[in-house]
Amino acid sequence: MKFVLMCHPAFLGSESMPRFARMIEHALRGRGYSVECWQPVARAHAVALSVPGLGRLAKWAGYVDQYVVFPWEVRARLRREAADTLFVFCDQALGPWVPLVAHRPHVVHAHDLLALKSALGLVPLNATGWTGRLYQRYIRRGFQRARHFISVSGRTREDLRLYGGVSAPETSEVVYNGLNHPYRRVPRTEALACLTAAGLPAVPHGMLLHVGGNTWYKNTEGVVRLYAAYAASVDDPLPLWMVSPPPSVEVQAAMREVPAAGRITFMQGLDTEVVEAAYSMARLFLFPSLAEGFGWPIIEAQACGARVLTTDDAPMNEIAGPDSVMLPLRSDSQSIEDWARAGATRIQAVLAQDAGCAAHALEDQAQQRVLWASKFSQAAAIEGYLRVYERVMKNECGKGLS
Repeated sequence: MKFVLMCHPAFLGSESMPRFARMIEHALRGRGYSVECWQPVARAHAVALSVPGLGRLAKWAGYVDQYVVFPWEVRARLRREAADTLFVFCDQALGPWVPLVAHRPHVVHAHDLLALKSALGLVPLNATGWTGRLYQRYIRRGFQRARHFISVSGRTREDLRLYGGVSAPETSEVVYNGLNHPYRRVPRTEALACLTAAGLPAVPHGMLLHVGGNTWYKNTEGVVRLYAAYAASVDDPLPLWMVSPPPSVEVQAAMREVPAAGRITFMQGLDTEVVEAAYSMARLFLFPSLAEGFGWPIIEAQACGARVLTTDDAPMNEIAGPDSVMLPLRSDSQSIEDWARAGATRIQAVLAQDAGCAAHALEDQAQQRVLWASKFSQAAAIEGYLRVYERVMKNECGKGLS
């Protein structure tokens, strides 16, 4: 029994997908399986970067490596592969390669279809150019040939059906992601010392926290407007820490609405241990995303005992655990100011409720969140993947993993 992991090329510079592939590779090797990782090598891409004046063509040269050269290499290598080799696509975005092995045992891991939904014109906030629309249709046409899927959430599985055109696959299972770091609840004194050592502002009474990125669906502007409404409604607002890229022009405009008593600090490049300490000190973790494939920070925060405020929409409400605070998505008829004021009222209520609780009661609640987050372990995810892999092999080859 052998596994071939189909992976993104290293020259794309991604971090999350290679990390996901390495997790599967190490788990399979640890169980004694033979594993190979197949991915395009930078040839045309390297030439474009090395020749003066051709750097602007590197992206398109990379497409030559991925969709012209690599498929030729795969076809040549397939002649030497045994029938009991399982091909695992580490991302549905590798769809153009699926037809190469559609007749062989295979599984496609689906993370999110946000780029495809944007390309279909379903996300006005994230318009896609004509080349991007063609590219996403090319990817979709490829993964539609697959017969076996593992999705990271129920929302992703439903999106595969509704927008990916995957209407009747032989396998379509949900296996939630596992944390890629063993986040833990850090005792208060230790957390404060860690944050101080990192040169961060003193927060003896805790803070509001957001961990996000610069993509449209992270709703960074919404987080800032939510905080502005909260800070305007109380005398001594908690500070807001934004573990996020520097603010965009739109976010800077929203920051000008924050009253003088409010304090927002943007920070980047924090060590994992510092983020862990920040989660542990957060009085409330703000994560009102407009969409997600999974929503890692929700589980990370809960693994550190933090209470979460997030969006009442899948997959956020799929994975949000005990006593999470749910905010509805902003409706078309609702202004962002009205949405933010409604959310600020929820923040005030949560903080006031916690202020009236005894310390031991708050710690009990935090431990319940930690317990919930423990369900989302790498071990549980790997076991879920293996169950699907084994079922596919039994159906395809008449035998399970061995």
